[in-house]
Amino acid sequence: MDARIAVPQSREQLWALLAEAAEIEHHLMCCYLYAAFSLKERTDEDLSEAELQAVQRWRQEILSVSVEEMGHLAIVCNILSALGAPAHLVHQNFPIPPGYHPSGVVVKLAPFNRQTLTHFIYLERPDDADVQDGEGFEPPQRYSRALGMDRLMTVCTDYDTVGELYHSISAGLAHLSQSMGERVLFVGNPEHQLDSDVARLPGLKTVRCLRTALEAIDAIVRQGEGADSCSEDSHYQRFLRIGREFDALVQARPAFRPARMSAHNPVMRPPPTPEGRLWISEEPAAALLDLGNALYNHCLRCVSLAYGDVGRPSQIALVAAGIDLMHLLTPVATLLGTLPANPALPQATAGLSFATIRSSAALMGEAGSVDVLVERLHEMSGRCERIMQKHPELVSLLDVTRAGTERLARRLAAQAEQCRREEAAMRATPTNVAAPEHAVAANEAPQPQRLPDGVEIIAGAQVDIVYNGARCIHARHCVLGLPRVFRANTPGAWIHPDAATTEDLVTVAHMCPSGAIGYRRHDGGAEEAPPPVNLIQLRENGPLGVRAQIVLDGEPIGMRAVLCRCGASKRKPFCDGSHNDVQFRASGEPDSIESAALPARNGPLNIDPETDGPLIIHGNVEICCGTGRTIRRMTSARLCRCGGSSNKPFCDNTHRRNGFRSG
Repeated sequence: MDARIAVPQSREQLWALLAEAAEIEHHLMCCYLYAAFSLKERTDEDLSEAELQAVQRWRQEILSVSVEEMGHLAIVCNILSALGAPAHLVHQNFPIPPGYHPSGVVVKLAPFNRQTLTHFIYLERPDDADVQDGEGFEPPQRYSRALGMDRLMTVCTDYDTVGELYHSISAGLAHLSQSMGERVLFVGNPEHQLDSDVARLPGLKTVRCLRTALEAIDAIVRQGEGADSCSEDSHYQRFLRIGREFDALVQARPAFRPARMSAHNPVMRPPPTPEGRLWISEEPAAALLDLGNALYNHCLRCVSLAYGDVGRPSQIALVAAGIDLMHLLTPVATLLGTLPANPALPQATAGLSFATIRSSAALMGEAGSVDVLVERLHEMSGRCERIMQKHPELVSLLDVTRAGTERLARRLAAQAEQCRREEAAMRATPTNVAAPEHAVAANEAPQPQRLPDGVEIIAGAQVDIVYNGARCIHARHCVLGLPRVFRANTPGAWIHPDAATTEDLVTVAHMCPSGAIGYRRHDGGAEEAPPPVNLIQLRENGPLGVRAQIVLDGEPIGMRAVLCRCGASKRKPFCDGSHNDVQFRASGEPDSIESAALPARNGPLNIDPETDGPLIIHGNVEICCGTGRTIRRMTSARLCRCGGSSNKPFCDNTHRRNGFRSG
């Protein structure tokens, strides 16, 4: 082994190196996001059409690398959890002070330009690459950190590349596994870790032993830091390709500038040491920076709690909330890059500072902690309202942000309530069964009572029909099954509840796949009960049909729904028939995947649509083809709704590349 590689001699020292690795990955992710948010978006920002297309490609590439850095951070947190430590999601505020990392690792927020890109290449360089750092990223001072690991307390160590840091971690894992034994070293509960069923991040797997820990580190090294210089998919090579394209565009037009003049190291308050920092004092940038940092910190808090003892459904809901918070953050951070920052530097625009808070430790793994997360989401929603009142020009952005935080609050509130239940499902049993009654002739349809959400209640003598036109996909079970009740092509009121027996009405309502037809009985009979088996059925070249006790975005919506999977619906997440217009093609009969029988087959089925992403499913469910054959039995899934996955009905992250938008 290279003598320069420090080998941890205790669990505590290994924890410390992993914590530094977590912060390195976190810092790189923030730096990449900051650069991506600074890129221009329109041709009226002094870009030609060809230049804009290149800049848009770079933005997507950098965002993709940032997502992979999130994956690296999650992998490191999994290793920490396997070793008995909590996930490490905190970091120093930017710029990172000297001594916190080796002197050659300079970490600060800067807009995208050739110097910043060269710095990214330098940070991601493999061990065998001779690369110089970007201009302006020279260390303020040169220093060395102790290599010795012979102290009881943790010590810092030097490394030339991030790959060397992972070599030290791997050596420490191997040494301690041999000296302590793997059973003693890997004491963490694997259920507290994140895996690919919870968060679809590259290389994310559960760590249980030395082999799986080393495999996890190898996944990080191969993909980014320390990857072989000829690895075409490494972060190093991807940044090199952007650099070559950048240089060609500058050669063609020397005045080419792909990014705005965003501030270097923006801060929220007047800094006691202002060198290298810019205080964002102008409004509305200061208010948006406060909101953006709150969204970012809440994402970290959700993910941090997901590493606790919260149970699988809560873990899935918390990670999904964290992902959606990042989606809400992106347009806020991008707009910040267009706003004046400080009158002392009028040419500079603002930017997100990714500031963290002192009270960012993980919450306790209990329902009350989720209540605290909900409380904070309501506070952010209220702040959006406040900013919109003062700055009407931001309504189009902040109305979406406000609605998103409220949607997440509903989801998490429903999850907290579910956590409190001793059992996953509580189903009411019917106490009275009404005797069959004769159908009543009806000539005039009663006028519907219209509710604020657009749902109509059509009153009948024994049963009311509940009609939700926004959910209707025209399956025609109603107009064909009971044409005297549901009178198609009739102007005005067209539903006659008293023109059939209650049992016939109930039967036809249950046949409605979308849930557009529902009912309320007032004859003593049973209301619609949750099905004994939760099903998601694939329609050939069409949507997903769901039959379960459905909780959508934290709100119960009944037992039936049809959800879009073509990506074209104008009423997402519900289907509106657009799959016919766009000639969507997807088999309703994919091959079955071997899966064990579920201990329980019913109970609430939570469906959380990820912003610009898949449907996040958690709960007992059988995914079936149209003929009823079981494709897979699952308790969690990520189902494609962008229409582009090569692994339908499951998500394969194509939505990140095909421009899918859920709004």
